[in-house]
Amino acid sequence: MMNILETLDSRITLNDEERMLLHSVRQMARERIAPRAEHVDRTAEFPWENVKAINALGLNAMFVPEPYGGAPMSYTAYLACAREISQACAATGIIWATNYHGMKPLIDWGTEEQKLRLLPRIAEGGLGALAITEPGAGSDATGMRTSFREAGDEIVINGGKTFITNGDVADLYLLFGKWEGIAGAKESISVLVLEKGTPGLSVVRLEDKMGTRASSTATLAFDGCRVPRANLLGNPGDGLKILFASLNKSRPSVAAHALGIARGAFEDSIAYINERKQSGRKILEFQGIQFMVADLASELALVESWLWQVASWVDAGADDFGIEASLLKLRATDLAMRVTTDAVQLLGGYGYCKDFRVERLMRDAKITQIWEGTNQVHRQLIGRSFLRR
Repeated sequence: MMNILETLDSRITLNDEERMLLHSVRQMARERIAPRAEHVDRTAEFPWENVKAINALGLNAMFVPEPYGGAPMSYTAYLACAREISQACAATGIIWATNYHGMKPLIDWGTEEQKLRLLPRIAEGGLGALAITEPGAGSDATGMRTSFREAGDEIVINGGKTFITNGDVADLYLLFGKWEGIAGAKESISVLVLEKGTPGLSVVRLEDKMGTRASSTATLAFDGCRVPRANLLGNPGDGLKILFASLNKSRPSVAAHALGIARGAFEDSIAYINERKQSGRKILEFQGIQFMVADLASELALVESWLWQVASWVDAGADDFGIEASLLKLRATDLAMRVTTDAVQLLGGYGYCKDFRVERLMRDAKITQIWEGTNQVHRQLIGRSFLRR
């Protein structure tokens, strides 16, 4: 008999082709990615073998339109795949999801020429990066100082970015900066595509992180980088509206990532407390533990149901779901931290040791509450939405 979470999984709205792909992703994640997760966490090595496994299934193509080398599938299918990969290895989940986060604005806002020229690289397995954050501009993107200066048919870039996922390995960067000559912190924000190997682009450092250690997080510098004006998305000053639209679709992706981590911790806990005995009884036979498991399972089922609800709206063409995306990101990532913390508690001393996966999952979960807008910012956005205008 299926438990409530398995029943919920069986009801995800996917067509036959998407179900077959999800089955292949689940098998690949368990057989090829999960066995490497402990090693790449311990060594902080970039998991190129995992990227090769993902590319062998052509997963980047699932969010790239067909004219540009893709084989598009639903947003629901993308989120389901992101959750499976993240459950196997949270760092690999971030690496793959960042391809979507970084390149979806190019798909949605790019010109035909830009998409024909740039997107095939991603569809074929290239890596993308989304470059927004700066040392003095985190949740408030209007504080960024990276500058774009027009120089004939080129744009000159000066400045720097920090905490950039895939920053040292990306083939294409979606880069936000301020257009010189446009007044206003919001009005001047613009966005362009920076290509790997551009002179003046350098990696200043890689972060040594608490969790998701195999996912590289870079500080970048731009010293007189020159890119063709043809790489500008939209017009100068269009950056903020492109940013907000892209975050609405990347935040559910972060939720799927967090729920993958949470599922891994929950499943490990259930397996352990079904086997481990105290006073001659399975740990799960104690009523207090059953209450704890019931609360975690209920929260997982409710938040995952909201994930698939938001996904269905995106697949139906909705474009006004910012608060719903914030609510999802907030609840899913707080839940990931709760489930992983409780998993360590349920495994006791073993949970605190690196021999057991829940120790790693607890470290991996923390970043989900921070990136793509801290959960404090999302609470503010949700609360502010009730203000009467």
